[in-house]
Amino acid sequence: MAILKLTPSCQDYLWGGSRLRTDFGIKSDLEPLAEAWVLSCHPDGPSYLPDGTTLADYVAAHPEALGTDCAKFEQFPILTKFIDASKNLSIQVHPSNDYALKNEHQYGKSEMWYVLDCVPGAYLYYGFTHEISKEEFAERIKNNTLTEVLNAVPVHKGDCFFIPSGTLHAIGQGIVVVEVQQNSNVTYRVYDYGRVGADGKPRALHIEKALDVTRRTPPQKHDFGSHLAQCEYFTVDVKKGAFDGAADEKSFVSLLITDGAGTLTCGGETVKVKKGESYFIPAGSGKYAVTGDCETLVTVV
Repeated sequence: MAILKLTPSCQDYLWGGSRLRTDFGIKSDLEPLAEAWVLSCHPDGPSYLPDGTTLADYVAAHPEALGTDCAKFEQFPILTKFIDASKNLSIQVHPSNDYALKNEHQYGKSEMWYVLDCVPGAYLYYGFTHEISKEEFAERIKNNTLTEVLNAVPVHKGDCFFIPSGTLHAIGQGIVVVEVQQNSNVTYRVYDYGRVGADGKPRALHIEKALDVTRRTPPQKHDFGSHLAQCEYFTVDVKKGAFDGAADEKSFVSLLITDGAGTLTCGGETVKVKKGESYFIPAGSGKYAVTGDCETLVTVV
């Protein structure tokens, strides 16, 4: 089978909304519906094949489906999710591989965001406006003035941000994104607006670890050429309308339909596709084609 349709696991973090259900057709009873993990082998939220098995089960049984470029990774390299930020996310940072493997026993996390929609005036935090000392960083966390030195960036539909590990960041309210990231669920919260979790207690902060891993300088500019984003773990492109591609021996292909509808053909098989759906094409499946009036996020390793 050359085309595998994936069903996501979902998360009900307190800042979520309902747009993944209403706008993207994600089927979930969670309220709020914050995230849909549309390509995932992570135990905290696996993606499922039509027969009810997990994508992790499938790639364990068919390691060749990952492709030769994945051989260097000990685990499935990426995780892709829809995120509906109905409220502000916490200001947070993700550690590097070295730090996370030593302290959390899983990978660190670099990620990218592709903005699918946002309310007028929406913005996010992305690094610092200027370099600050570790002491100032700690003091501003303590006295709740951290946002005064953060880089607040207005966002618009179609914007893309690459967030290397160590970059302080936060998605602001009213923004819906696709996030492509390393296969990790390690987040260090620095500031959470004093919110409490479902248990009525303030959500945990991870200040000491954040002080260890945060890069306290303005974010670097990245030039990915014709790609939306690219790093050791993923290369992401956006395609509007019909296009052709190939799943060669090097990497699987992840196709996420972010708008519209059309068809996907591969290996003599043709399926109808629409906004919100996620497809996995195993490495070595050969040529594929997407037709119709749709937008597709294409991710390879």
